[in-house]
Amino acid sequence: MDMRQVEGLRTELAGFVADVFASVPRRDQRAKSDCYLRGLMLDGRRKSVAAMAGRLPDGDEQNLQQFVNQSPWDPVPVRRRIAERMVPLIGPDAWVIDDVSFPKDGRMSVGASHQYCGALGKQANCQVAVSVHAVTDAASVPVHWRLFLPKEWDRDTERRRAAGVPQGVGHREKWRLALDMLDELAGWGLTPPLVVADAGYGQNADFRAAVADRGLPFVVGVRADLAVQPYDARPTAPAWSGNGRRPQPRYRQPAASVGEFAAGPGLSQFTEVTWREGSRGPMTSRFRALRVRPAGRRSRQIAHAAATAGQTQWDGVLPDVWLLAEWPDGEAGPTRFWLSDLPEDVPLADLVRLAKIRWRIEHDYRELKHGLGLDHFEGRSWNGWHHHATLVTAAHAFLTEQRLAPKAGTPASPSTRSSTLSRTC
Repeated sequence: MDMRQVEGLRTELAGFVADVFASVPRRDQRAKSDCYLRGLMLDGRRKSVAAMAGRLPDGDEQNLQQFVNQSPWDPVPVRRRIAERMVPLIGPDAWVIDDVSFPKDGRMSVGASHQYCGALGKQANCQVAVSVHAVTDAASVPVHWRLFLPKEWDRDTERRRAAGVPQGVGHREKWRLALDMLDELAGWGLTPPLVVADAGYGQNADFRAAVADRGLPFVVGVRADLAVQPYDARPTAPAWSGNGRRPQPRYRQPAASVGEFAAGPGLSQFTEVTWREGSRGPMTSRFRALRVRPAGRRSRQIAHAAATAGQTQWDGVLPDVWLLAEWPDGEAGPTRFWLSDLPEDVPLADLVRLAKIRWRIEHDYRELKHGLGLDHFEGRSWNGWHHHATLVTAAHAFLTEQRLAPKAGTPASPSTRSSTLSRTC
């Protein structure tokens, strides 16, 4: 946005900031958040504090640096209010869980480590954050964030102290961070109609089980090597000899990979489905959906524990879910796979559309990173990163509101202050 466009939204932005940042105790800090958001939305190659302050007629670099890096305001109530505004406005079809990386040159930025960096497509020094997005085919917005701390940060007291990592905060797997966010959002009165995630989460049997245990349906990507049993397979137990423990029921045939299982009958079993209109025309491919029973040691352990929680004997039957496979034109076999516990009567077209709805968050990430400077933050601290990520999310939410309903009101926050913000930082 150019300066004229940003200035034209000053009244709407002031009302948005007064509501979303109502939890920030000081008036001057709320005024700085207004200034910071304008800096993020304003055109410019870099969205570092120095660069934004230089472009804003009322920008003060020292004040903005202090606000984002040293000021003690809590970003969590701000993110809560963003979520409370945006979820009803968007009316999401699903919440999408994903993670995003930020390449770093040094080792002192909070959470920085040599790990897989999706932004570069290889192992590199970077930060990684897990995010939850409310999504439809028409709009989406992140509603929560967690910064991932690699294991090495648990024992590196020097870097933890320098970055201001709070005591008690340490390494936690990305899938557990995602569940933590779902739980916190539920505590705010917000629950998803459906959880969608890629194979980085869906391959994990514990993650799938934990989502299902929360009463949330899912559509998650899996790799071609995930083991499954056919839906109609039944476990059996050998006859008991009368000595020792009774044999436990087990599937006697080896499990197959989803890649082998889906491709078995050939291309004739796949149906052409169009799931949305893309910028270059209809998005169409060939799909097959069938019921399977995820296998493997961990899936069996989880099923056994769930079945015997009431001290009943397990019959050995693994839970069944949908397996969705995609076989694109020009490929020798299926290339993408998903598992879902949606009802058995879900139409194939709906299953495909929901599996593919992750495309919206790529739009989010492009706008958050390239348009709003999510990865331009130059500070190193825990507070600084969380403040910046929250402010970028607020800018994204404000712009999304303007695109969806420029004149529509949103539910008022109980703590919204009636006073208007100062026009200066």
